[in-house]
Amino acid sequence: MAAGRKAIVVTTVVFACVHNAGRSQMAAAFFNQRCDPARATAISAGSEPGARVHPEVVAAMAEVGIDLSAARPQKLSSALLEGAGWLITMGCGDACPTAPSVAREDWPLPDPKGQPMDRVREIRDEVGSRVAAFVAVNGL
Repeated sequence: MAAGRKAIVVTTVVFACVHNAGRSQMAAAFFNQRCDPARATAISAGSEPGARVHPEVVAAMAEVGIDLSAARPQKLSSALLEGAGWLITMGCGDACPTAPSVAREDWPLPDPKGQPMDRVREIRDEVGSRVAAFVAVNGL
């Protein structure tokens, strides 16, 4: 590295919920849409990942121009948390592993699975608002 240049540190935020099929998928997608990938990136995972992202979540996110049709739930593990700066949990409680060096925040948001579309939209909008506030507060 040339003298006088600082290394750029990319902050990784892990969004986690139980099935990684709703809230955490929405949060990671909003975060990645909002942030410069050279500065911060998000991944999502679940303590008990489902087989697919909930169809109502895919539909609600498509309404705001985000395509989750190819997103696949993945297992939240200690290895996945290595190097992460933040773990944002949404309803997985003690089922989410922790890492001592990772800052943690919990967002108590309802699960959109099986909810009417109006309710899924409300949850989506709340997730989007929380992500925007998190990004602003943390300078990401």
